[in-house]
Amino acid sequence: MKREELEAMRYNRQYHTSFEAMDMVQTPRLSRQLAYWIIGIILFLILCLFLPWTQNVNSYGTLTAFSPQDRPQTVEATIAGRIERWYIQEGQLVKKGDTIVSISEVKEKYLDPNLLARIGEQLNAKQGSAEATEAKAEAMVQQIQALREGLVFSLQKGRNKVEQTRLKLQSDSMDVVAQRTDLSIAESQFQRQQSLYEQGLKSLTELETRRLKLQEAQAKLLAFENRFAATRAELQNARTELSSVQADYADKIAKAEAELSATRSYVYGTQAEISKLQNEYSSTQVRNQYYHIVAPQDGYLVRTLKAGIGETIKEGEPVATVMPQNPELAAELYVDALDLPLLKTGDHVRLQFEGWPALVFSGWPGASFGTFAGKVAVIDNTGTNGRYRLLVVQDPEREEWPDALRVGSGVNGWAMLNTVPVWYEIWRQLNGFPADYTGGSGTKAATDGAKADSKKVEY
Repeated sequence: MKREELEAMRYNRQYHTSFEAMDMVQTPRLSRQLAYWIIGIILFLILCLFLPWTQNVNSYGTLTAFSPQDRPQTVEATIAGRIERWYIQEGQLVKKGDTIVSISEVKEKYLDPNLLARIGEQLNAKQGSAEATEAKAEAMVQQIQALREGLVFSLQKGRNKVEQTRLKLQSDSMDVVAQRTDLSIAESQFQRQQSLYEQGLKSLTELETRRLKLQEAQAKLLAFENRFAATRAELQNARTELSSVQADYADKIAKAEAELSATRSYVYGTQAEISKLQNEYSSTQVRNQYYHIVAPQDGYLVRTLKAGIGETIKEGEPVATVMPQNPELAAELYVDALDLPLLKTGDHVRLQFEGWPALVFSGWPGASFGTFAGKVAVIDNTGTNGRYRLLVVQDPEREEWPDALRVGSGVNGWAMLNTVPVWYEIWRQLNGFPADYTGGSGTKAATDGAKADSKKVEY
């Protein structure tokens, strides 16, 4: 009995031991739950691959002002000088025309405090000299006119004298001819009287009377010939005098015109000096305004680039930086040349500003928080180191940008493109393909991409 009991007890112990091993071989409940979770996660990820994803072009940049006149401006010194006094503190609001700093002169040419008055005196003296010289030139013009008129009168007088002498010569010539006729008659009468005297028909007294008349006719002829010769010489002298008067007046007029030209040349030179003095006077007058460096427009004095009193500054050297008061902000973003053809003016962009809390899902803009809308306003035609600049301004139809934004802060931007499945976007990123340029469904885009990839593999 004891042996049977022992065998039964041994059998029961072996039976229970085999079931404990079976219990140990079974899968634990925790592992089964873990497997369910893993399968669920995998199924969820597979489903996520078919979710819509908005393609985008990511870029980074800074905030700037859209208009050049609204960007930070450096106030420069127009002239060289020495700082005498500062009127504005950093961070202070300034109005257009407010004096920022005053400087004093350092150039030797402008050290005279009465320089402007002295240049004015020189200018007045030169203007008086020019007026006197112009009056002299006007008088010389009148003198030349008088000489020309005198030449006309003298020439007319000389021509009249020549004509008078010519007529007188003609009269004397007629007198000589008439006297020669008289002499010929007297000679004929004397010869007839002498012949009659020799024949005894006339007395000696009558013959002597005829001889006396003949001698008187010869004397008159000689006198007329002498007067004719004198008149002819007088005509020659009148003609010579006419030529001399013309030459004399021509010489006087030429000298007067030469002196007039010299006077006018002096006038022109004086006018040139007057212009130089006027330019110098105006330049000095304008230069006096540059002793006070003023704000070019309303804004805040961001920073002073020079310090202290008595520091010397050069021409064109920056003195301070002014930020305009109400600039129109724009995001200055840079994109790669590969993404540039995908963008155009007017495209929508989502922006995340540094320092502003945001939760960003670039592919799901509707699920993002803390981002703001913008649109592309400017695309540069030239790039820098293979990157192109975009200017993105606020979209007036969407939410407004925060008022606390400042020029120079960082900004991230996403240009929204086509909507495709997540798996296609992952495949595109792995292959380094650009985003879709033209619109279309994600399935069509994925199919085209797969075909292109298969062709590439077959090749």
